[in-house]
Amino acid sequence: MTKLTLKNFDQETSKEEKEIKNWVKVGMSTCGIAAGADVVMETIKKAVKENGLDIKVIKTGCVGKCYAEPLVEVKVENMPQVMYGKVDADIANLIIQQHIIGKKLLNDCIYLVAVKDGKNG
Repeated sequence: MTKLTLKNFDQETSKEEKEIKNWVKVGMSTCGIAAGADVVMETIKKAVKENGLDIKVIKTGCVGKCYAEPLVEVKVENMPQVMYGKVDADIANLIIQQHIIGKKLLNDCIYLVAVKDGKNG
């Protein structure tokens, strides 16, 4: 058994995340929950189940953008990885219907687009 270090943990976490092709992360830190992230999380879980989507819903901690809570980060194959801010139940449903199913970004709600090696996603 290998000793777990912070570097090993980061490498294993990154490896695991790369293997998951489609995911939604909901910021569930104190500020996120205070802003309604718990409702957003339940809305997304319910919509994923109802639509039979192959997407992992992940609870995450603070991202450092408390002013924009609740935050939802979305990674779907062949789409840019984006973070939506000030998400409520209605926007959460739009994320499922338009971004994940319809493959269209909700431009008015995007707070961050992840760019890696000059490419989106």
